[in-house]
Amino acid sequence: MKIKETTMEKDLGIYITSDLKPSTQCVRAARKARSVLAMVRRNFKRLDAEDFLLIYKIYVRPHIEYCIQAWSLHLVKDIQVLESVQRTATRMVSTLKKLPYESRLHRLGLTTLERRRIRGDLIETFKILTDIEKVDMEQFFELSDTGYNLRGHNNS
Repeated sequence: MKIKETTMEKDLGIYITSDLKPSTQCVRAARKARSVLAMVRRNFKRLDAEDFLLIYKIYVRPHIEYCIQAWSLHLVKDIQVLESVQRTATRMVSTLKKLPYESRLHRLGLTTLERRRIRGDLIETFKILTDIEKVDMEQFFELSDTGYNLRGHNNS
C-alpha cells in the first residue's frame, strides 16, 4: 500500500504543514479569534475595561495562544497576524478606542502577545534549569562553567 502524501495535517488542534512553518496555524487561530470578537461586538454595544478584560481573557486570547509553545513564532508576518487580533480587540473598549495601541495595553494592564510568549519561555527555562520540571536539562542546554551554580550547590 502506498502512503499518501499530504501538505498539511491537523493534530490536537495544531496545523502542521510540510514546510513546518506556523503561518497556517497563525492565520486560522486569528480567524477563529476574530469570529469570537465579532460575536462579542454583536452582543455588547459598549464595554468598559473590566468587562472587556474578562471577555477577552476567557473567550478570545485562548484561541490565539492555544499550544503556542508547539508552534513558536519567529516570522514577523506571523507575529503581526496574531498581534493584530489583540490590537483590534483593545479598540472595543469605548473609552480607549482613540488611544495608540501601546497606551491601550498599558491602561488595560496587558502586554503584547510577543512579550507574553517571551515571558512564558523564560519561565519554562527557569523551571527546567532549577529542576522544577522533571526533565533532563542537558537535553536542552549546555551550561558554561562560569562559577555560577543554578542548582544551589557550591562549585568551589
